[in-house]
Amino acid sequence: MEKIKVLFVCMGNICRSPTAEGVFAKLLKDQHLEAHFAIDSAGTHAHHVGEAPDLRAQKAALDRGVALSHLRARKVVMGDFEDFDFLLAMDDENYSILINACPDRYKHKIRYFLDYAPQLKTREVPDPYFGGQYGFERVLDMIEAASSGFLANLQENGRIK
Repeated sequence: MEKIKVLFVCMGNICRSPTAEGVFAKLLKDQHLEAHFAIDSAGTHAHHVGEAPDLRAQKAALDRGVALSHLRARKVVMGDFEDFDFLLAMDDENYSILINACPDRYKHKIRYFLDYAPQLKTREVPDPYFGGQYGFERVLDMIEAASSGFLANLQENGRIK
């Protein structure tokens, strides 16, 4: 079985994208679908390579049963454009960085993560790094909605049986 490969992307890979990786991994586990996927997260910048997710992101996620402490930040590399089926950007800036770096033949793989949660009426997951705890809770709410929508989209389109 060919796995669906998903890369969640934000700027530093310590808040939004590892949260998305963790939330989506838990969703897959809860629905016994983890064998169908290979998931990862990365940042468009190398500021935090090798670091664990922000402690505030870890706490907010753990309060919802999502463990992030095992994840480590990495930077997007050219091979990601070929290797992954979906590169899901958290905001306009990171979407633009991905599109500009991506070879033309792979640009169709780059999407806004929140396009899978149209009820939120935004394409951008705000960066909670400089905000308070409420920002991390809001990001989790948005990511949970997009994760469910993304999985439902794949199921509706016959990518997962």
